Amino acid sequence: MAKRWVLRLPVAAAVWFMTVVCTVTAYADRTLIPVGETVGIQIEMQGVLVAGVTPVETAEGQKNPAESAGLKAGDVIAAVNGQSVDDAAGLIKALESCGGQSVELTVRRDGRDMRVRVCPAQDVNGGWRLGLWLRDGVAGIGTVTYLDPDTGAFGALGHGVNDTDTGVLVPVGSGQVCKAQIVDVKRGAAGAPGELAGSFDAGDVIGCINSNTPCGIFGVVKGGLDTVCPALPVGTPADVQRGPATILACVAGRQIEEYDVEIARTGMASGTGRDLTVHVTDPELLARTGGIVQGMSGSPIIQDGKLVGAVTHVLVNDPTRGYGIFINTMLGAAA
Repeated sequence: MAKRWVLRLPVAAAVWFMTVVCTVTAYADRTLIPVGETVGIQIEMQGVLVAGVTPVETAEGQKNPAESAGLKAGDVIAAVNGQSVDDAAGLIKALESCGGQSVELTVRRDGRDMRVRVCPAQDVNGGWRLGLWLRDGVAGIGTVTYLDPDTGAFGALGHGVNDTDTGVLVPVGSGQVCKAQIVDVKRGAAGAPGELAGSFDAGDVIGCINSNTPCGIFGVVKGGLDTVCPALPVGTPADVQRGPATILACVAGRQIEEYDVEIARTGMASGTGRDLTVHVTDPELLARTGGIVQGMSGSPIIQDGKLVGAVTHVLVNDPTRGYGIFINTMLGAAA
């Protein structure tokens, strides 16, 4: 059965939680296919993400074992008593099997593992709880930027997939991309970014996701991507100039189209997805979406016959303008 999800494109007013700078290398000798296809994205986490802490209602009143043990939103629980846990159900099962005895959690915080001992509380229904809101996966839609015709490697989004509540970059245990289509568009307006709504069949898998980085998600497809453009040379940051360019995007059904934009500013690779600024000038795209909308992140940017970058963010107060990332920056993160 098809599922309808929206993977939101971060906007300029969003709080930045990642300051990692992606490696930048020259890739001028490579040729890649600019894609622009919208796909369904599913990521199962490596461990279980703590989305928040909450009191446990017990027969003696409220208790909060997680808070007392120092657990906090953004932590990733990787193991219970040395046994790895892959999802929320596995964590709950491990706690139940301990029968109220204290457990040692392996917790990943800020890239480091630590051990935390905590004693579950028994709730009013008899279950053993830590007082945690948990998340073990995310799903949505996004745009594929490029495809390597020789290896099937792809890059998408131009920014990382972060948990919406904690801002933590989602750790990938496994992931997949599926065929999708756009079913609705909410036009953008000043102060109110628009968005694409898409549907996808979780069973129509066309590739796997290997990594989630601040500069995009990366993986391999085995076929099934739609393309409308031949392979193009990779443009270096020095090749990117102020002036006319185009983007490839899907804003209706499964149809990929090319739209006119202007590159208004270009600078140094930042690793934050804001290497350049883009101004949408295409009348058709402006009529359909109002400019850049959530879900278009990853749309490839083409200038002077070269693939030079991808759209990443929209300016909240002016949806006709947004930011982009150099393709070199994305390729450096995929290496």
